[in-house]
Amino acid sequence: MYKGGLKSALRVNVSNIPGWRTNRHIVVIESDDWGSIRMSSLENFDRMLKAGMREDRNHYNTNDALESNTDLEELYNVLLKFKDSTGRHPVMTGVNVVANPVFDKIKESGYTEYVYEPYTETCKRYDNHDRVYNLWRKGIEERLFVPIFHGREHLNVQRWLRALRNGNKSTSLAFDCGVTGIYNGINDEPIPEFQAAFDIDTVADLPYQKEVIKTGLDLFEQLYGYRSKYFVPTNGPFNNSLEKDLFDAGIKYINTGKKQREPLGNGHYRVNTRYLGNKNQYGQIYLTRNCFFEPNSTESAVQRDWINNCLKEIEIAFRWHKPATISSHRVNYIGYLHPENRENGLRQLKELLSRMLKRWPDIEFMTSSELGDLIAGIQK
Repeated sequence: MYKGGLKSALRVNVSNIPGWRTNRHIVVIESDDWGSIRMSSLENFDRMLKAGMREDRNHYNTNDALESNTDLEELYNVLLKFKDSTGRHPVMTGVNVVANPVFDKIKESGYTEYVYEPYTETCKRYDNHDRVYNLWRKGIEERLFVPIFHGREHLNVQRWLRALRNGNKSTSLAFDCGVTGIYNGINDEPIPEFQAAFDIDTVADLPYQKEVIKTGLDLFEQLYGYRSKYFVPTNGPFNNSLEKDLFDAGIKYINTGKKQREPLGNGHYRVNTRYLGNKNQYGQIYLTRNCFFEPNSTESAVQRDWINNCLKEIEIAFRWHKPATISSHRVNYIGYLHPENRENGLRQLKELLSRMLKRWPDIEFMTSSELGDLIAGIQK
């Protein structure tokens, strides 16, 4: 029985019916948040906890951090153990941000100016991170881990600076700890959502976000040597007027929920219905996810069976002649703070890959951009 129950199984089936179809058993694994800071250190985690910020209630702030040499090496070791029906290894689409804030310079400005650095510079501030960039290049060359654009940084810059200038105590303490993504305020102090980089408070935020798209995609190309075709907005919210800017910058494919929550400003949102293969007015193709594998999430505490649930979702996708696009965030594979977190995530990933290939030996692993090209009819 599908762990979500009969109603959930019915909902998953129905959601897979509309949209682009294929008879091929295609599997795409999209993994978000690579390149971003999350928890800077165990010392800062403890400092925030002692101040009354219950960051231990959130698995991202408990376990996630900027990926280390060991994190990438161990992930590659797992991927190299398997091959699909085409003789190629499983490939993950690394959904990357390319920059992080420079905290000391921002503070010097009185929180009036935002300064960022490539994540390659951020890596220099951490031990066991000196080969991260070279490992990313290796992942691209060996088609194991291929990055696409998630945003310039995993941060709503304007909202964050406003909170800092307004003296939000929790935001200020987290800032001093080198942390931007906050789960819980000091003694439950209300805090804004900072991780959704393309949410807006007012339409006046949009011109800055246009600049974020341009500078972020340019930096992505400088780092990796190619333009990203695919964009996954951090945390999902995204005003659709920015699609023109993405188009002008070379983006052909856009990730969206099947019910896309579009921010309009002043707390208002519009819900747009989307399906795999839909096109917007610029001919950009929407790509959606239909499978989920998050073995280190807080839901695991209530014994959710992520492997069997994901296999069931793959089965449903294939039943309706859809590719299986699996959402699996970076936090599942990070051991910089807690090595046992990485060990658990990789152990379960290994089992998932083994069982899916045994059940469907004709599986083809693709990147998100390769799937977009297939839907667009672009011949390779």
